[in-house]
Amino acid sequence: MSAVSTPPVTPTPARRDAESTKAAILKAARHLLARHAHGDITLKAVADRAGVSPPLILKYFGNKDTLFARVMSFETDADALLAAPLDDLGAHMVRHVLVSQSEQGADPLLRIVFAPLHGEQGDILRANFRTQVTDRLTARLTGPDAGLRAELAVATLLGLGVMYGIARGTELRAQAVDPLVGRYAPTVQAYLTP
Repeated sequence: MSAVSTPPVTPTPARRDAESTKAAILKAARHLLARHAHGDITLKAVADRAGVSPPLILKYFGNKDTLFARVMSFETDADALLAAPLDDLGAHMVRHVLVSQSEQGADPLLRIVFAPLHGEQGDILRANFRTQVTDRLTARLTGPDAGLRAELAVATLLGLGVMYGIARGTELRAQAVDPLVGRYAPTVQAYLTP
């Protein structure tokens, strides 16, 4: 009996998942924006960090300005950050910041810390942060000084993000998320309730 010959199998290239590719591009651009001036960042640098080609970035975002307009928006981050009832919002916000840092390596708010590095784009970053994060939180609060309390709550979260993500506090990073939420959330919640 002769053996049946089969033609060699040529592997088909894996199809790229558009949403995960876009997310990788945005993550790479956020990473670079947090470390370099906007004008110094090239699409090639973003592409290299994301593991894609520059033409793919153009396909999904059109151009560098459109890509960075998305990166400078806090809309999606604010949706996730503020997605809890007011009574539980402090704990939710603290957990969101810590989980974003520990599991995803990115803080949903921390981009604002680097606004001074970005000239005109820094002004856009600040305006977006104000309207998409702080003003939205203010609108949810009741009682006196809602705007001040919202800014204090966000400042408290930014401090946590800086210490955890930028300063990389060894004691802070050695703790599990739940105990940190238990310790830190009451401080944030105190600003949210009149």
